Amino acid sequence: MVKMGQCYYNETIGFFYNNSGKELSSHWRPKDVVVVTLGLTVSVLVLLTNLLIIAAIASNRRFHQPIYYLLGNLAAADLFAGVAYLFLMFHTGPRTARLSLEGWFLRQGLLDTSLTASVATLLAIAVERHRSVMAVQLHSRLPRGRVIMLIVGVWVAALGLGLLPAHSWHCLCALDRCSRMAPLLSRSYLAVWALSSLLVFLLMVAVYTRIFFYVRRRVQRMAEHVSCHPRYRETTLSLVKTVVIILGAFVVCWTPGQVVLLLDGLGCKSCNVLAVEKYFLLLAEANSLVNAVVYSCRDAEMRRTFRRLLCCLCLRRSTHESAHYTSSTRTGTSTRIMLSENGHPLMDSTL
Repeated sequence: MVKMGQCYYNETIGFFYNNSGKELSSHWRPKDVVVVTLGLTVSVLVLLTNLLIIAAIASNRRFHQPIYYLLGNLAAADLFAGVAYLFLMFHTGPRTARLSLEGWFLRQGLLDTSLTASVATLLAIAVERHRSVMAVQLHSRLPRGRVIMLIVGVWVAALGLGLLPAHSWHCLCALDRCSRMAPLLSRSYLAVWALSSLLVFLLMVAVYTRIFFYVRRRVQRMAEHVSCHPRYRETTLSLVKTVVIILGAFVVCWTPGQVVLLLDGLGCKSCNVLAVEKYFLLLAEANSLVNAVVYSCRDAEMRRTFRRLLCCLCLRRSTHESAHYTSSTRTGTSTRIMLSENGHPLMDSTL
């Protein structure tokens, strides 16, 4: 019999799953096999892709600039997310019942920390792009200390959200507050996590919208002094494309998961969140792969570095030809825009 105010630190995982009404399978079901197969595939791709990005940034001196430190931190967070999801895949299905409470909180904490770090870094990149454009500065002139502080802040926030459930924000002493999707966590934690991600998205929308209208005004002002502007339409369309890709990827990957988290956090009894939770979590993990494509692989210089690194691995020989590469005219996270005054180049800003 469950008593109010009593703590259940010595109970099994099955006790909390039964309390929340979440099924704890004793054998591998077809659904479990599908989720694990897809999860392992996504995890391996995330690990390989983000390892390649980190290696590219470390090996190419052109990327030794503060803004690329943020891209490197995004790759590190997504790499961590790949490791966390891989750990989950080896401790899910029938293996969940064999976990201790500490093991379950470790599994959940790894996911929460890594995904929070990834989302927070996306916001940090947006903020730095906004600052760079508004200050009419090249990305290489961003203050190194500012970027380092942003990275430290990202991981402090991520570790805070990841460690809190194991130490205080759980429901081991209040079973009536347990969520269905994560039976050891308080529903309020899920609601706060979902609302935090929604806030991050809204801030990103505000930042990139402000950048878009600012750059469009600058290009229009430039058009008033030059008779022919074949690049005006191209610049505007490219800018729209970049913003849509960045925000669209976030919405597609994160919105489904945040909706079910919020519904569970708000205690919606009629919402069948358990039917889709595993697939939506997989979609959120896939964002760590999408980030690599949106923020890094669209950079021509980055792609050249990838080819050089892969050739080195395939041919088992080192090369020192990166110094001969010409600089890219288009970055992975943005459209590079030349703004001029009286026909002379004034700045080279990126989103």
